[in-house]
Amino acid sequence: MLKTSDILDEKEPILHKVCDEVVFPLSKDDKKSIKDIYEYLRLSQDEEKAEKLGLRAGMGMAFPQIGKLKRIFVISYKTEEGDFIEYTVINPKIESYSNEMVYVEEGEGCLSVNREVEGIVPRRARITVTFFDEDGNQRTERVREEIAIAFQHEIDHLNGIMFTDRIDKNDPFKDKDKMRSI
Repeated sequence: MLKTSDILDEKEPILHKVCDEVVFPLSKDDKKSIKDIYEYLRLSQDEEKAEKLGLRAGMGMAFPQIGKLKRIFVISYKTEEGDFIEYTVINPKIESYSNEMVYVEEGEGCLSVNREVEGIVPRRARITVTFFDEDGNQRTERVREEIAIAFQHEIDHLNGIMFTDRIDKNDPFKDKDKMRSI
């Protein structure tokens, strides 16, 4: 099982590198990593289990966060009803996006950033993304709100960008009044 200690810290150089395109079929090792990430994310969103296992809550994780420079990430978002909306995303490309900008009201977080970070991260409210699933099937999804933010956050990881890089250093809440909080 993947543990919090397996997730690389923001200081690790690999998190600041652009990942390589993935070639299909996926290796057994990559499939196992995807399974392990899903398990971590699901457990981390169950308060009781997360506390017992010492997991930090998260809804997405990219391969560079576990030391692999591959263009793969996983989203596992627990809805208020307790169901999960999940995506395995390989070699993503943003095809289009809305003009509307949003930000996470309580601040964006990251499993690789183990500190409080002040400021807002401007994100698109809706994006259309083309990617491949685990079996190599091409998919196109239009995602919005929290899921759109998660996709953009994880795609940034694949490009060596941390969410902290997107916060204006001189004015951490710059243009807040021009965006909608979610």
